[in-house]
Amino acid sequence: MARKTSETPRVDPYARVTSRIVADLEQGVRPWVKPWSAGNGGAPVTRPLRANGLAYQGINVLTLWTEAMLRGYTASTWMTYKQAADLGGQVRKGETSSTVFKAGTFTKEEQNSDTGEKAERSVAYLKAYSVFNVEQVDGLPTHFYAKAETKEERPFEVVEAAEAFFRATGSTIRHGGDRAFYSPGLDFIQMPPHAAFKDAVSYYATLGHEHIHWTGHGDRLGRTFGKRFGDSSYAFEELVAELGAAFLCADLALTLEPRADHASYIESWIRVLKQDSRAVFSAAGHAERAVRYLTGATLTADESNTDDQREAA
Repeated sequence: MARKTSETPRVDPYARVTSRIVADLEQGVRPWVKPWSAGNGGAPVTRPLRANGLAYQGINVLTLWTEAMLRGYTASTWMTYKQAADLGGQVRKGETSSTVFKAGTFTKEEQNSDTGEKAERSVAYLKAYSVFNVEQVDGLPTHFYAKAETKEERPFEVVEAAEAFFRATGSTIRHGGDRAFYSPGLDFIQMPPHAAFKDAVSYYATLGHEHIHWTGHGDRLGRTFGKRFGDSSYAFEELVAELGAAFLCADLALTLEPRADHASYIESWIRVLKQDSRAVFSAAGHAERAVRYLTGATLTADESNTDDQREAA
């Protein structure tokens, strides 16, 4: 008689993250906008940070922003239990961890069943691990608990750093009319006049969104979505642009403005994510590559791989 064993069912990490994002979308909440609109006391929001100060990327930005908002954390830094201990800290009793993901590849040798020849194949993997926000840890060096300075709202004024950033991309930007869009055929970005925006950061956040679209041109990243997304390809590109704009705004210390015209995409995003639990990982990966392209950061061979199942940790 076979011996029964009790095992905890393996939870698909893609499904776990996707189900939480779908739940937010079904409530009309875009979790990548959430951190900009509440719980931060007016302080500038950044990407989540590792213990060494390096920023998380891709899907980990979304998951940790969401965790911070759900739990009420205002600190941006996250670390493993061991990292906290190594820094002299102690995770408080009863605190629960949050999950982040590390993507990578390993080489596997396979034998052809017909020819008997052996060949190496690169296999992608996704590993989940646990982290804690510094607000869950006692005894860390004081700089981990420092509060960011609150920024006061100001009337529209040119932000020179943002102007220089977008100018350096080499994009063609035209002003006029009442719509913001990117024209793939003519390869230019159309923006309403500055006065049409409530403030400067709203203008630059919208400009960032359109620049994510701009990176998808065939002469740049050549971003296309085929049969996998079918009729939803256009909405999926909008999701990539929304996530890319959120990442870019965090990097430029700008406040992301939720665009009303994208609320109509929520239903299509929910449909795509329910059909494919890896879709949001793919969108976050494409968004990260777009931001890297705009910032001029050098991509590694792995990061430039457009495999939709990969995401840079």
